[in-house]
Amino acid sequence: MNRSFLLSLFFTTLAVICSGQVTGLVTDVNGEPLIGATVLLKGTDQGTITEVDGTYSLDAKDGVLVFSFTGFEAQEIPIEGKKKIDVVLQTANLNLNEIVVIGYGTQRKADITTAVVVVDEESIKNRPMVSAAEALQGKAAGVQVVQPSGKPGGDISVRVRGSTSVTAGNEPLYVVDGVPTTDIRGLNPADIASMTVLKDASSAAIYGARAANGVVIITTKRGKEGASTVTFNAYYGVSNLRRTVETLGTRDYRDLINEIIPGAYDPAWTNYTNWSDETFGVGQVQSYQLAFAGGNEKTRYLFSTNYLNQQGIVAPASFDRYSMRLNLDNQVNKWLKMGTNLNLLRSSTEDTPDNASSGRGGVIMSALNTPPFLRTYKADGSGQYDPNPFQPSWENPIAYMFGADQRSIDTRIFGNANLEATVFKGFSLKTNLGVDLNASQWDYYLDPFRTNFGRDQRGIGRASKSNSNIWLWENTANYQPTIGESRFGILVGSSLQQSTWSNSFISGFDFPTDTLVKTLNAANVVQGSTDVQEWALASFFGRISYDYKSRYLLTATLRRDGSSKLANPWGTMPSFSVGWRISEEPFMERFAGIYDMKIRVGWGKNGNQEGISNYAKYGLVSYFRRTPTNPLSGPASVQVSYGNPDLKWETTTQSNIGVDLALYRGRINFTADAYYKKTEDLILNVQLPSSLDINTIQTNAGTVENKGLEFGLSTVNTEGRALNWTTDLNISFNRNKVLDLQYTDVYFFGPIYSNNQDVAIVREGLPLGVFYGYVSDGVDPETGDLIFRDVNKNGIWDTGDRTVIGDANPDFTYGITNNLSWKNFDLSIFLQGSQGNDIYNATRIDLEGMFDSKNQSTTVLNRWTPENRDTDIPRARNLYNINNSSRFVEDGSYIRLKAVTLSYNVNPKSLERLKVQKMSVYVTGQNLLTFTNYSGFDPEVNAFGRSAVEQGIDYGTYPQARTLTAGVNVEF
Repeated sequence: MNRSFLLSLFFTTLAVICSGQVTGLVTDVNGEPLIGATVLLKGTDQGTITEVDGTYSLDAKDGVLVFSFTGFEAQEIPIEGKKKIDVVLQTANLNLNEIVVIGYGTQRKADITTAVVVVDEESIKNRPMVSAAEALQGKAAGVQVVQPSGKPGGDISVRVRGSTSVTAGNEPLYVVDGVPTTDIRGLNPADIASMTVLKDASSAAIYGARAANGVVIITTKRGKEGASTVTFNAYYGVSNLRRTVETLGTRDYRDLINEIIPGAYDPAWTNYTNWSDETFGVGQVQSYQLAFAGGNEKTRYLFSTNYLNQQGIVAPASFDRYSMRLNLDNQVNKWLKMGTNLNLLRSSTEDTPDNASSGRGGVIMSALNTPPFLRTYKADGSGQYDPNPFQPSWENPIAYMFGADQRSIDTRIFGNANLEATVFKGFSLKTNLGVDLNASQWDYYLDPFRTNFGRDQRGIGRASKSNSNIWLWENTANYQPTIGESRFGILVGSSLQQSTWSNSFISGFDFPTDTLVKTLNAANVVQGSTDVQEWALASFFGRISYDYKSRYLLTATLRRDGSSKLANPWGTMPSFSVGWRISEEPFMERFAGIYDMKIRVGWGKNGNQEGISNYAKYGLVSYFRRTPTNPLSGPASVQVSYGNPDLKWETTTQSNIGVDLALYRGRINFTADAYYKKTEDLILNVQLPSSLDINTIQTNAGTVENKGLEFGLSTVNTEGRALNWTTDLNISFNRNKVLDLQYTDVYFFGPIYSNNQDVAIVREGLPLGVFYGYVSDGVDPETGDLIFRDVNKNGIWDTGDRTVIGDANPDFTYGITNNLSWKNFDLSIFLQGSQGNDIYNATRIDLEGMFDSKNQSTTVLNRWTPENRDTDIPRARNLYNINNSSRFVEDGSYIRLKAVTLSYNVNPKSLERLKVQKMSVYVTGQNLLTFTNYSGFDPEVNAFGRSAVEQGIDYGTYPQARTLTAGVNVEF
């Protein structure tokens, strides 16, 4: 038996030797085995993953093994005949050699001299998102992200270091795989590899006249050399309303109406409908993604397809998106490589009207204001919606939701192709051709039967079609010589971008009574219009960078842009920045705890051509068809604007000083920045004499400043044992002020329909986004009237008593993320908040005004009456109740559990028989908890979307929802 055992052992050993099998153990620095680490034979698709004890086995005779694991630095080890290779992977706390994508190139993290922040794939994984901009919220210091509405597919407002403009754009420029755009709503977040935010002028100046509001460079995922992978990701979630606003029941409503309109209430109206329950429902979101990636030393590829569907908590709001992405990289030969990035998408959006009063079609306000005794439909079975007896034109919310059939469909092709030739070592030429093609269609039909408005108009039909074609051609030359211990980077380039947009619109009314007939040619009265607009931008730019021993760093940029929008089209935008890595100095060797320390200083100028009319230099004329009341022959025309030959784009000058500090091999990383940015030549619509046919002209007439502080802290709290825990914290302080206004002392914005007053003001010495109105000092116990403060001390209450009553700008914003892992479990907790911002709750004007037949909130149960004099709610039937005043200004501060994710990584050993390499399942809760004193649906709100001057106004805005999602990620 012993002889048999020895022979068996001999032949087994011989077989292992002949097969070339390599075995070993993969651990961290503390000796803990790493489960699921990847072991790959470089240049092939042959590989394996470590088992539960960290061991691996791979058939390989020679070559190089690549060991990698998420959160650790990869290692490459030649086999060289070895049969056992044990590896200790180092934690990738701070990789100073990490490559960061910047404008028209890349740079080592250690050599960056500007204010940039990177949000990587790891930061946003397992977090279901519809819009890519959501990934920035709470993750980047100096970047304020607000979701003005919870409506599916809605816009996201992004501010990089404050608002700089009143009428032009305030959103950053997005550069997706080298193609600039202002619209990333169609980009699939699951395709993103990293997002680099260029915050200061010296980092963004390479983009010139489009970079005043910062630049976000988005890099999508690409195939890698080695094993081919197939990944499947799916998630499904449900959502509901976070909190409700209580309104009066039928009996209390009857009592109130008898005070406001005595004798108007019919005692037979006894029905009760809870319109909030009828309006707000359960939403859902689902996404399915399939991706194929891989490649060899010549060609790498990534192909992904995705379907996303989001149904809102208030029907019929929905967003459907089908997307497809193809990224190819090909090394044609030793000196030439080619790349292609192509994104095809099609989205479909159904709208739920909001941000409007119940008398103007607003669903949210209608849900709160519709009399509770009304039914959804008439009791006669006709199928018509039950009309409001006090005001028939005010429909109930279900009529506003489903009365009209409407949908918009967008089809987009976005991408580029590039060639890069290496002429000699360190010198390359690159050409990039990009396209952004978009076809949009919107259709609307309101039948002539079910709604009161539809019956009045005998049916309404509208249709709009638009096409946008944008092309880009860029050429760059890049030279990176090394002379001794000095490294240089020299970049020169040119960019040409041209856009053509066309639109046709047609509308009609007086349709046949047959509701199946919806085509516009069936309408008896039809009107239409067409529009074509173009713009172009030509640019020339250059950048020089210098690095001595990675200790002394310098970057200088110059860009010159010419815009077709302006009569004086050319402008020059310079910038520079310097960096000093103090940690590389010999005298720092005695400070063992300091791993890396760098001071950065930068200055630069950027422009803002976004938001300028495409033909601002011309006086525009509009043509229209003559009517029977104007029977003269030929088309009629009217001038609609004055041209301004002196108009310039807004220019922002910014200075920045910052410090980057890493301690204890990167276990603690701290970043701090201070900045001052001044925007001159502010574009405003200046008032002209009323005797002129056109009362305004667009001109440069103001100056705005932003100044602030930003701090970021990342720590590795525990690692290498059973529990791993990291924390990321960022906090931002920004102060905004209008320094100068020319020609006009004050501008008013933010119209409120219910009181016909503007609530926002722009005035010298104030920040953008302040509220303007009367100061309410409570209720007079004798009369029940509101007491408005005599601000101007003239002894009477008049319009001169209006003053600043609130500020929508926060004192600071912040985000905190804790990531914990224990065995096969991962837990991520993300908190995000805003402190010190005010909200003007205009919804309360219609809920507490008590001036007409609208239903009110239960707050008015405490209204002033002769028997209830000690109250802060005024008496009913008083139009002064609805003046814009401090009564409706509330503290909008909040801290929100934005996302919490618990995931489980399935043991790789148990997946081998299924041919599955990795698998994880997770549960994510979004907006689960919100701590705020705001009385409305949600504190993250703005009825005026992304406006910089009309911020923080809630006027029946579609609220955000709480969402619970379950998902799975599988890699084959």
